[in-house]
Amino acid sequence: MYFHNHGEPGPGLYLPSGWSVNRARWHSHGTTLPDPQWAEHLEPLLAEGLYRVRSAFTCCEKNCRTFEEELLVQLGYNGTAEPILFVPEWTAAGLDFPTSGTLVDPKMLDQLVPLKVDKREEPSADRAFLH
Repeated sequence: MYFHNHGEPGPGLYLPSGWSVNRARWHSHGTTLPDPQWAEHLEPLLAEGLYRVRSAFTCCEKNCRTFEEELLVQLGYNGTAEPILFVPEWTAAGLDFPTSGTLVDPKMLDQLVPLKVDKREEPSADRAFLH
């Protein structure tokens, strides 16, 4: 769920309509909140996007996956807002973004440093939007 401070029919909650390259696509029509102050009770999430790992950490208490220092990762979320890290890989065709990633303890996200990436604006055929 995503709170958007404008939109159709107005400020409110928008549900994901799907995912594209590990980023949520949002329905263009949402549900307005009875009172805008309700938004203050929503938990903010770290933005989806590309990050580098500041210092090595493991995904969870089970230590299933280690994310090494300076590793390039893509942060995304599943439908219940659990953070997922995707690790891009170099291939003969260029940088490849996998479609599956590793669930990560939200407390570990402070080890991520956002990267600046230029964004090309492209019209969407289904009018769904990415954030």
